[in-house]
Amino acid sequence: MSNPKFRIAICGGGVGGLTLAVALSRHQDIAVDVYEAAQSFCEIGAGVGVWPRAFRVLRKLGPDFEQQLLQRCGYEYTEEYVPAVKSRKSDQAVGIELFDLMTKGKLMRFHRADFHGVLLSFIPPSCTAHNAKRLVSYTQPLEDCSRNSPITLTFKDGSTATCDVLIGADGIKSTVRPYMFRELAEGMDPDEKQSVLSYMNPIWSGVAAYRTLVSAQKLRARCPDHRVLREFTQYMGKDAYFLAYPISLGQYVNFAGFTLDRDLAGSAYEADTDIPRPSFKGKTNDEWVSELTAQQFIEPFKDFEEDAQHILECVEKGTLWAVHTTKNLPSTNFGRVAIMGDAAHAMTPFQGSGAGQSIEDAYLLMTVLGHKSTTLETVPRALAIYDKLRRPFSSEVARRSMRSGQLCAFQEDVPLHELGDTITKNWEWAWLTELDDALEEAVRLVEDSSIDVN
Repeated sequence: MSNPKFRIAICGGGVGGLTLAVALSRHQDIAVDVYEAAQSFCEIGAGVGVWPRAFRVLRKLGPDFEQQLLQRCGYEYTEEYVPAVKSRKSDQAVGIELFDLMTKGKLMRFHRADFHGVLLSFIPPSCTAHNAKRLVSYTQPLEDCSRNSPITLTFKDGSTATCDVLIGADGIKSTVRPYMFRELAEGMDPDEKQSVLSYMNPIWSGVAAYRTLVSAQKLRARCPDHRVLREFTQYMGKDAYFLAYPISLGQYVNFAGFTLDRDLAGSAYEADTDIPRPSFKGKTNDEWVSELTAQQFIEPFKDFEEDAQHILECVEKGTLWAVHTTKNLPSTNFGRVAIMGDAAHAMTPFQGSGAGQSIEDAYLLMTVLGHKSTTLETVPRALAIYDKLRRPFSSEVARRSMRSGQLCAFQEDVPLHELGDTITKNWEWAWLTELDDALEEAVRLVEDSSIDVN
């Protein structure tokens, strides 16, 4: 690329960062570097689900991209109403059917590595990928005389790089987020500064997640016609529940279980404490993740119905995650720096919308940064437009996601016969709404600089 209008550095090679890189590939006048901390581009976790709202955004990346995704999930895209999740009351000897969640379009389910692989295969030659580059700090010139000077990035290995625009797609443990909030707090009075700095670090949600893959062959040998071999099922109980569904063209059943303690939401996680909670002590390189034996894994669900026990008996091992979230941030941008995905709005997994929200962030960022009217001088305005349109929506999704978990764990005073309608109304944004209105508004705001976006 001979003379790009600006160079964008994307820190983080997960779903959000790579979706942004693929989306930006249509703009030949923008240079893109993706910096990934790991030795190779890989995704942590087993399954990823994309609801119709977010999948319609992915379709905008082109028919070839869509076709590759569809080949990985094994079924066709539809916008018809379909049964999505079968929910059962399972914390009793004989479980009962509660309701079937009907959605307009399917939840597109992938093995996370498959989804990530498709994104990687569409990274264009114009995008330079860098592995083993863990960002430790950045410096953004903010004085008037140097406002358009490059941002300097410093990595753990001692190397440096420069860019014109920095996008932090570096997850809940983001390096970009705390540095950005330090910049925001500069010059504030002590009380206001302390308030802004409180947003730098993630908080524990009071939720523990139990994750594993179950061999479909093993489950089929035990129970040949088990429902989770063909359909998404939630097994719900007081303060704990799990869901299971087939992935990887039926080779595996993805298992995601949860325990919820509302009293601990918003607290800092501490492994050594007298407060009853799962143990996350020193079993992996991540203080929030612990490896479990099969016996430890199934403990919260040991009194569930027989239908659930067939699945639990096939568990060989698993991981326990302390689910952390970000606070409801006051901003996701400052100057020529912005954060996206889990760095901006890490949320509980109860609506399976974290990946989808990072996809939406990516496409709207591409829309404002790639617009012909956006120049290096107007990048801060473009990022302010992104913040104005995405932050309120993603914050509302995070709130709804937490409520979904509480509903599924019978923590709200909702009669069982009303639970299905309550959960559906709380969740239907994921298939009944579109990003398109926000995209149109973004273009309008980019093209009309007289409108205040702050």
